[in-house]
Amino acid sequence: MLTFIFYFFIAIVVLQLSYYLGIFGKFAFGKPQSITPKNIPVSVIVCAKNEEENVKKYIPLLAEQNYPDFEIVLIDDASSDETLEVFEEFEKQYPNIRLVKVENNEAFWGNKKYALTLGIKASRKDYLLFTDADCYPTSKEWITAMTSQFTTDKTIVLGYGGYEKRERSLLNKLIRFETVLTAVQYFSWAKAGLPYMGVGRNLAYKREEFFNVNGFIEHIQVRSGDDDLFVNQAANKSNTTISYSPESFTYSKPKESYSEWFSQKRRHVSTANYYKVFDKIQLGLFYTSQLFFFLLVILLLSFQFQWIAVLALIATRYTIAWIVMGFSAGKLREKDLKVWFPVVEIMLIFTQMNIFITNIFSKPVHWK
Repeated sequence: MLTFIFYFFIAIVVLQLSYYLGIFGKFAFGKPQSITPKNIPVSVIVCAKNEEENVKKYIPLLAEQNYPDFEIVLIDDASSDETLEVFEEFEKQYPNIRLVKVENNEAFWGNKKYALTLGIKASRKDYLLFTDADCYPTSKEWITAMTSQFTTDKTIVLGYGGYEKRERSLLNKLIRFETVLTAVQYFSWAKAGLPYMGVGRNLAYKREEFFNVNGFIEHIQVRSGDDDLFVNQAANKSNTTISYSPESFTYSKPKESYSEWFSQKRRHVSTANYYKVFDKIQLGLFYTSQLFFFLLVILLLSFQFQWIAVLALIATRYTIAWIVMGFSAGKLREKDLKVWFPVVEIMLIFTQMNIFITNIFSKPVHWK
């Protein structure tokens, strides 16, 4: 039995190395990205529900972008706080801001996709750039950097949406590591010609891509997924590219308690159930292989079975993974995570297992 487990462990290590070198290496070891301004007309779309304090701080940062031709479409999704009033003041202050007021609809109550659809239909530009109400760009060149990756063929651009750093917070390191790992995955698969998701904190696509797939209609019943489910449906090898220059990043405040973050990740994981079959398989294989790697390490070393070979395989796997994630973290300006990689990786793996088990027995809460 231990011999079988040992060979199974070897297979798991080979699978892990295939992911890190064969897939994730496409992003980690890729060339730095250049920015060539396109100056194409852009609608920046922000959907907010009860985000009064965030929009006061972040909408001016969008309005002050250094870009010649853009409008900002602000969508108030039936907020119960002062979000709408704040938006109305911005509409008076900035001539390129347009306001979309969404009232509660019995058929689509609390459905962000319905609100976004109204905003997209109200937009006047051919290219759409999305971010969330609690996000802000890293520079005044954000629109320039994201739109620079559009070409005649590339009409979907996947960007990076990170989280602010918090000193002396292990939870913050865990949250940011998970965000980096997710970005490395969707960036790498996009470079491999198999894009499967993006994040609404930083996503751009040509208006016609939305209508080519009839918007969100195929997954309108799923409360989340206005970003990743849309990309999973609409993106392909020919029309999708990525943007990872530092000027293109957005950031938002991370959750400050483990329970809040855990609930957020439950929503994200539940949405993945609606991905295409191949995408569910490749994600499942990766996360399952991570879990089995650690479980088999504990089992084999506890019996000291082929312990020299086991330690050699552990060292090989960790060296390769550390290098790949280190280069990737550097590109995404998350260099401090390199040192914490072994710790936060183990924490993340068992958190994901907990999320999977919890989602089996209860449904996560979605849009406010």
